[in-house]
Amino acid sequence: MLKNVAALLLDEVHPFELGVLCEVFGLDRSDAGLPVHDFAVVSAEGPRLRTHAGFTISTPHGLDRLEEADLIAVPAGSHFMDREYPEEVLGALRRAVERGARVLSVCSGAYVLGAAGLLDGRRCTTHWRHAAELARRFPRAVVEPDVLYVDDGQVITSAGTAAGIDACLHLVRQAYGPDTANAIARRMVVPPHRDGGQAQYIERPLPRTPCDTVGETLVWMERHLDQEMTVEQLAAQAHMSPRTFARRFQQETGTTPYRWLLRQRVLLAQHLLETSDETVDTIAGRTGFGTAAALRHQFVRSLGTTPNAYRRTFRGPVPVVEVA
Repeated sequence: MLKNVAALLLDEVHPFELGVLCEVFGLDRSDAGLPVHDFAVVSAEGPRLRTHAGFTISTPHGLDRLEEADLIAVPAGSHFMDREYPEEVLGALRRAVERGARVLSVCSGAYVLGAAGLLDGRRCTTHWRHAAELARRFPRAVVEPDVLYVDDGQVITSAGTAAGIDACLHLVRQAYGPDTANAIARRMVVPPHRDGGQAQYIERPLPRTPCDTVGETLVWMERHLDQEMTVEQLAAQAHMSPRTFARRFQQETGTTPYRWLLRQRVLLAQHLLETSDETVDTIAGRTGFGTAAALRHQFVRSLGTTPNAYRRTFRGPVPVVEVA
């Protein structure tokens, strides 16, 4: 059942993430034959709340409104990573899960669920910038930093900002079927489902790790990503034995030569897909993958999407030029 939905707000809530919940669950689209939810905005800290954008929100609904909700959604807010939460808020979330309701977080709202103990032993996610801190603060949670959302039964967590749309449409699809989710997505002018995960949106510049003995070799590798490389060749470049080179490389970079090289090649492919009109075959050659099929295979493994889909996401469709 997904009839009664409550958005749980704390002070300095982010308006966009709240707006996502209002747009999916709070609008009356019965004119299009779409379901109508009993939707309420609930304040966890008084009838008047600040937003991080500088204006305030007022609502007549307090925490008692949560007791009847089928879904409680917690949008992001400022300083959620390092603040404390009222025990009555955490208790209300725990009671909701105990009685069979579902809870959803958008972006840093996951920290509220974590504070309530609802992420313990569960797969979850949040914005990639906050994932490491979420894992540190709640060590019993199984944090997946590269996905758009995670559905772990009664607890659903989503990544930053627009990933909340993905998670909400996922819940609609579960409750009412794909036709309803597609219709709402069409009204919102968003895709009903996005391929890939937030890994493809993470800005990962080529690292400049301070390395005592393999630093010059790293620079050489970056400049020759299009060439075949073996550990033996790289060890000779660094004037070491292959065994010593592999050990030093692991110590100074935290990974193996193969994995480091693969990551740099994917990063370069991302850059070329975003900034050039070169074909996928050409990019495969420039990045050392050799063929478009090999590039596609590694791209999907690393980012969860294809090179062409990635290019469309970050550059949009190629414009059609009409000739008079």
